[in-house]
Order: sequence, then C-alpha cells, then structure tokens
Amino acid sequence: MRYSVPVAVVVMISRGSGRGTELLLQRRANTGFGDGMWDLACSGHVERGETPLASCVRECREELGIAVRAEDIRFFTLVYKRDGQVTYVNPYFHVVDFEGEPKISESDKCSELKWFALDKLPSDLLPDRREAVEAFLEGRKYIEFCAE
Repeated sequence: MRYSVPVAVVVMISRGSGRGTELLLQRRANTGFGDGMWDLACSGHVERGETPLASCVRECREELGIAVRAEDIRFFTLVYKRDGQVTYVNPYFHVVDFEGEPKISESDKCSELKWFALDKLPSDLLPDRREAVEAFLEGRKYIEFCAE
C-alpha cells in the first residue's frame, strides 16, 4: 500500500560570514506545533502546482516581507520526519541573498524574530531544526528524524 506525505519547505536565512555568521530565527506561536520554541526563519507547505523553490520565495514574502529570487536559494538537506503519527518530507533551503528588512508579517503565528550567532543558537530551538543546522555545517544531505 502506498501513502502520500506532505512536503513543507524550511528556509534558513543568514547574514555575515565565517565566525560572524548569524541565523534569523522566529519564535512560533498559535500554530499547534512547537509553539513558544525557536524555529528557522520561515517554513510552509508546498501548495498544489507549486515547486519547492517557488514555495520558498512565497513563504519569505508572506512570513518575513522580504523579496527572494529563486537563484539565491540553495538546497542543503532533506529531512524525513516522523513525529508520532505525522510524517513529513522537508527540503531545507538556505537563502544567500534577499531584499528588504525581515519583519514579522504573520503575528498570529510568530511572536518574535531575532538574529542569533551561529555558534550561540538558543537551547529551545526545535530539535529537528537544530539537527538540520548541524547537517548544513557538516554537509550532510539527508536526515531521518524520528521522534516517537
């Protein structure tokens, strides 16, 4: 028997370079998933007829109010995520350039937006997101994240 799983893109936005690199994180609110915890800059489901890259561009505009071009987005890992009864396939992307100043555009889903030094990420960063950041740093292209 075959089954389908939802695909949601997760977008990591950074600024600076080397030891000065910072990641933009959002504190989740009122979503039913990880509320109160830190998450990567934005994420969202790939809509019908949309590619993952187009989804990244749309989500950055909708959630952060920034303009991102598809050519400024780099894939860095794929996460197969099973959390209890829910299974997702999440491609993770790194935005290397954008226009505008990131701001909270969906205040009903995000209570805070903040830059963090790459080597000083908060302890309450969602566990699968932390593992994806580690994969980015190590060059790992695939992760299986299963929390029962």
